[in-house]
Order: sequence, then structure tokens, then C-alpha cells
Amino acid sequence: MRLLDRVKADTNVALKARDRERVSALRLVSAELQKAHKEAEPSGADEVAVLQRERKRRLEASEAYRAAGRAELADGEEREAAVIDEYLPASLTDEELHAIVGDAVAESGASSPREMGKVMALAMARTDGRADGKRVSALVKEKLTA
Repeated sequence: MRLLDRVKADTNVALKARDRERVSALRLVSAELQKAHKEAEPSGADEVAVLQRERKRRLEASEAYRAAGRAELADGEEREAAVIDEYLPASLTDEELHAIVGDAVAESGASSPREMGKVMALAMARTDGRADGKRVSALVKEKLTA
């Protein structure tokens, strides 16, 4: 079952359960996935990228609401991000990520922070959307400056 079909099925379940907040979050995700499907038949990685983008938007909005003193709106955005998290693949552990970054550094032959782009390209390709770019970037920077 492709991700869009799963989201639609879960939306129907949430509708029947009268879970407004979940329905709202799932409808937003469904709309974004449908947009991606209209452009081209997305691969699993493309669908994960859509989910990650939507999750990131929710978390950024949450931060902005908290900075403006609107905790109730921030909480709502965080709950939507949590719903999106259910559809994302499990994140890599720190040990797994260290191994991937270490292999990428060794393979690229990078020795200075100037070569970070080469390492990032290799590392991000190997994470398959299971690690946040900020997390990978921080680890690459740490390995290259050590």
C-alpha cells in the first residue's frame, strides 16, 4: 500500500472517531502527497521528503508561536508534527549515524571542513531520510574539525 492510500485510510478512521485534530493534520499531509503525485509518480524517498518537509514546517511554526507567546497554537503544531512522525521511517541511532558519517568521510577522503559538501552528499544519500540534515551536518563538521 502506498503512503497516500495509507494516509487516506487513516483519515477515514480519524473521521469516524471524530478526532478533528488528527483529521486536519492528515488532510494537510494528504494534500501535499497528492501534489507530489500530480507532478510525477514519486518514489518512497520522495514521499518521505514530503513528510519531512511538512514536519519541519510544523516545528518551525511551533517555535514562532512560542516566541510570540501563543503556547496553545504551538502545542497544536507540535501535535500535527507528531501525527506526521507516525508515517516517517524510524530515525537512525547515534551509533548508526556515526558509522555512516565515518564511512562517508573515509570514502570521500575529506580532511578539512572545506570538503564538507562531498561528505554531506555521501552521508545524506546513505541515511535514506532517516536522519535530519542538521544532525548529519553537525556530525560531519565534528568529524572534519577533529
